[in-house]
Amino acid sequence: MFHWVKERLKAISLFSNLSDQELDAIVHIATVRTYKPKTLAFMQGDPLDRVFFIARGMVKIYKTDTNGKEQIVSLLQEGDMFPHTGFFRRGAYPAHAEMMSETTLIVIPIEQFEQTLICYPQLCVKLFRVMGEKIIELQTRLEELAFHNTAEQLARLFIRLAKTNGTYVNGRYRLKAPLTTRELANMIGTARETVSRALSQLKQQDIVTTDEDGCYIIDVHALQQKR
Repeated sequence: MFHWVKERLKAISLFSNLSDQELDAIVHIATVRTYKPKTLAFMQGDPLDRVFFIARGMVKIYKTDTNGKEQIVSLLQEGDMFPHTGFFRRGAYPAHAEMMSETTLIVIPIEQFEQTLICYPQLCVKLFRVMGEKIIELQTRLEELAFHNTAEQLARLFIRLAKTNGTYVNGRYRLKAPLTTRELANMIGTARETVSRALSQLKQQDIVTTDEDGCYIIDVHALQQKR
């Protein structure tokens, strides 16, 4: 298991330039857990005590309000880490982390991970870059909510998902996991019925289709004309 974890960590950009000795120090404080679909790694409000790296599978990060309304923050896949906040402070997880498929996570206690960051400053620099990219992504999504209608937001969402969660096949992108209309709506903060109408138009135009597994097949070039 030690060598398996080490090889998985090597494939994660955050750790890609570390020496074997440096990687060994991280592997020694890591554990591996496999989760079934729909199970949670943690819930919103739980004490923030661990950081996770996805070795296999997909994870949905989402927030809920007092009425139980869901807002999907991001869909994460192999090589991603979460959460992206909470380092060097004590607090709670800001969202829920739900498995979208059978998922294997490498888990590191956050206090020990913080000590590792202190020992290896290059890790800190990489982590700040990752967090900076997340901030830019959130800013972009806020701008989309403010300045674009539902059809434009859905087009931009599919383009983003194609790049982050898609596989390029025969000129189109296939998303790695099926998404419901409600989940799409929860990603852009609008009603399911509104997204359903916009999605129907994209399907009629053969810009977005689904395969036998229910995964979306996306024509990114055509969508870029609609943003």
